Amino acid sequence: MVGPQVTFEKIPRLDTTISSVDIDLIGIAKNNKERSAAVAFMSYNTMENLLKPDFFNTSSETVKTMMSTVISATLPKTTNTKLTKPVNFTLKHIRDFDPSGSLSCVYWNISEWIVDGCSVLMTNSSYTVCSCVHLSTFALIMQTSRPAESDSQLDLLNLVCVIVGLVFFSLALLTFALCQWSSGVNNLARINICISLLLAHLLFLLTQRFLSLIRPQQVLCTVISGLLHFLFLSGFVWMFIEAVLLFICVKNLSQISSKKREVLSSRFLCVIGYAFALVVVCVSVGLVPEGYGSEHCWIKIDKGFIWSFLGPVCVILVVNTSRISHDFYLY
Repeated sequence: MVGPQVTFEKIPRLDTTISSVDIDLIGIAKNNKERSAAVAFMSYNTMENLLKPDFFNTSSETVKTMMSTVISATLPKTTNTKLTKPVNFTLKHIRDFDPSGSLSCVYWNISEWIVDGCSVLMTNSSYTVCSCVHLSTFALIMQTSRPAESDSQLDLLNLVCVIVGLVFFSLALLTFALCQWSSGVNNLARINICISLLLAHLLFLLTQRFLSLIRPQQVLCTVISGLLHFLFLSGFVWMFIEAVLLFICVKNLSQISSKKREVLSSRFLCVIGYAFALVVVCVSVGLVPEGYGSEHCWIKIDKGFIWSFLGPVCVILVVNTSRISHDFYLY
């Protein structure tokens, strides 16, 4: 409260545990004959259950989420309640912030939330500052796009395809591991291609089947997306190694055994096959740690982070295609 007997050069910020308000109470007091003004600031912890975000009517069909507690500010015992400056409210987010969502500072008007006279001044992942030209009951609402409706037939087809893929990867792995037609043929790359893709598809299948349980565990979801990145990328690296081995086999049929012993030992191939993918994943985590853990527990596609996977894959495909075309032309 500000009055003739109470003077401040600057009104201190009024705080609750998860919100605060900045108001020019001195300027309001000067506009009153009594030279006094008082402000009451309240925060309602469970009011959002009554004044639901669905009461915020918009033209677009969006999912509305209450991002703050409901707060209220008023000027009791003040004759002239006209504000001299906009009032700024700092509201702490009570739910996870979605960068793709749209935030609105709203106030309660009889039976609905509206935005008239209020705007978002600034925001980050934890707080939002709202600026309003009047006092009332306020809240912060976020709008996000409605998720696409799941197509049960498409989901079933996806499940069947992944299961069929797992079966054939398993058969191929057993074939390459147990059947060695010639001592001069190296099946190491083919075996590891099957292992990488088999594990990747199995992890993908389990993740999608239990996504509703995994998704709330952000750390687990992030780890799974990193593992999928590593396994799928390893599969493509082993495809590149297989192309190199085929090139050597075609070019030096009589010397392939000695070549393998000199520069293409199994240990060397395993280091290349998995170390490259591991380095890419580690560098990606170091540069953009928030790039993993999308809605489907995969790499996030925003900010170009998806190229940490697509980039190496495209390079491998281009090199392999060029090499095969070159060999076909020569031989």
